Amino acid sequence: MTVNLSRQEALELLKKYNKEPFHIQHGLTVEGVMRYFARENGYGEDEEYWGIVGLLHDIDFELYPEQHCSKAPELLREAGVSEEAIYSVCSHGYGLCSDLEPKHPMEKILFACDELTGLIGAAARMRPSKSVMDMELSSLKKKFKDKRFAAGCSREVIKEGAERLGWTLDELLEKTILAMRSCEESILSYEESVDREMGL
Repeated sequence: MTVNLSRQEALELLKKYNKEPFHIQHGLTVEGVMRYFARENGYGEDEEYWGIVGLLHDIDFELYPEQHCSKAPELLREAGVSEEAIYSVCSHGYGLCSDLEPKHPMEKILFACDELTGLIGAAARMRPSKSVMDMELSSLKKKFKDKRFAAGCSREVIKEGAERLGWTLDELLEKTILAMRSCEESILSYEESVDREMGL
């Protein structure tokens, strides 16, 4: 599994097309989650691939929201990204904005976790700690069932993602909380370094 980009090159590419801090943070979160799942599922040798695909999965969303997953191949090819990685990136939009079906376990996990990281992130911001570190499954399940909460995060996609992986919904929710715990500190450190650079 090859991307043809280093991690630093991938981050610079993401920042070339995304200026909103939220979109950068989402890319970093999904990268961290994918790296965690690579290690946990016996794909440690492919962790870099899993992570970089996670980092770049929404590369076209900020500038081309109406062309999400259809503009991405052009942007990624210009940067020399492998066709394998382009397929993986675009498969996360299957059934919504892409006809490329998630096939590899990595692609199925990306499909399942993309929307879910948004839901968990929104739930974390509502907590006194503003963190996933003390988030319990029961608390997340309440937020999941409340369709008005983080309404933009598709519960149907999350459920379909769990089914594609052969996991129960509870398994997917709990594993993704753990995955987000694994990278929360590094993302906060990155945000603090950006704030320092901007003199905030």
